[in-house]
Amino acid sequence: MVVDGFYNELIDKFRSIVEKHDLLEEEITISGRTLSVKEAIGNPERKDYPIVKGKEKLMQADFKGVKGQAFTDMAGDFQGTLKEILSNHPENNFERAVLISTLNAVCKHVGLVDRTIHCHDEQPEHCADQLVKHIKEKFGTPRVALIGLQPAMLEKLAAVFPVRAVDLDPDNIGKTKFGVEIEKAENTDEVLEWCEIIVATGSTVVNATITQYCKDKPALFFGTTGAATCCLMGLERFCCADL
Repeated sequence: MVVDGFYNELIDKFRSIVEKHDLLEEEITISGRTLSVKEAIGNPERKDYPIVKGKEKLMQADFKGVKGQAFTDMAGDFQGTLKEILSNHPENNFERAVLISTLNAVCKHVGLVDRTIHCHDEQPEHCADQLVKHIKEKFGTPRVALIGLQPAMLEKLAAVFPVRAVDLDPDNIGKTKFGVEIEKAENTDEVLEWCEIIVATGSTVVNATITQYCKDKPALFFGTTGAATCCLMGLERFCCADL
């Protein structure tokens, strides 16, 4: 699926939801802001999460008191209506973060999705344990491609499965973490050919790489960013957040 086609379909499906619930013409304000580390993830013992290191920001949309979030490397504020958001085809990571955080908040508001707020403190460690359990139960012991470095997941996955990991952060590329060398994005095709299952961050829908993983191999999209996208586009999501 080409990138433009993916986002056109996603926006069309979102528009249908907004129209169904008579929200399109209402003057509803959507606000987004960058969260602090404490607001976003609390105070986890592990300090190597991208958001703790300052490599990513978490934008938050508030729609009628319901919140939806999206990770991005291009954070900023936005205020407007759903109609304005639907009329804009996103061209960069900021505009996609506005769309995706709004999509998560609205879809939670109408009851289509849950878990649109990032978990806190030691919950990511629990999530990583549950991910290993889920993969073992459903797939056995496959070769795993981890797309986007989530350190707790990499540590737990590498202890059980053969793993290759790809990340966009130049500070990570080439380094070995938990026995796995972090590979550059240019190696993605090779890694996908090698693997039997893809475990990808939901923030791929913000950086517009998600279509690389919507192909012929099983893919799990982890986290809160991809909540509504996975629901609307028929993708498998993995998330243990309780917010």
